[in-house]
Amino acid sequence: MEPSEIEKLAKLARLHIKPEEAAEVAKRIGNVLALMDQLQATNTDAVTPMAHPLDAVQRLRADLVTEPNQREAFMAIAPATENGLYLVPKVID
Repeated sequence: MEPSEIEKLAKLARLHIKPEEAAEVAKRIGNVLALMDQLQATNTDAVTPMAHPLDAVQRLRADLVTEPNQREAFMAIAPATENGLYLVPKVID
């Protein structure tokens, strides 16, 4: 990667990279891209995809309603409602 490319990328990303640091940044980005190429070249056809590297299981609670329905009470104290919906001021034209 050339320093001119680094300057262009820095401008697009709104980063300030000093001209004397552009060569070092280019070298580091090149190293990352080389690692990505190495990873892409790895044959993963026999590898089973997994959601998590550990055999972790999420404990789930029972899906039960535990709170009373207070919708009418909340709607009664709202400044403006219509057909069960809260009305709010328009903020975007």
